Amino acid sequence: MSSQLLFIGTTELLLIGGLALLLFGGKKLPEMMRGLGQGVQSFKKGMKEPLEESDEEDGERAKDPKAQSEEEPE
Repeated sequence: MSSQLLFIGTTELLLIGGLALLLFGGKKLPEMMRGLGQGVQSFKKGMKEPLEESDEEDGERAKDPKAQSEEEPE
């Protein structure tokens, strides 16, 4: 793919926004965008949680050397 295909300009964004407004109406569109924003926020939070949990586990292992020896080898 060329980089030109991935670029969306102002005109294209206005056209897409206008079509969405015509299709869904002025009342439904803000509700849909709010739901989309909440979904993105939930996704980002979900992506951070496993990283935080693994960081906590690494910190616990570093504090307790016996925990490393008691773990079953994979």
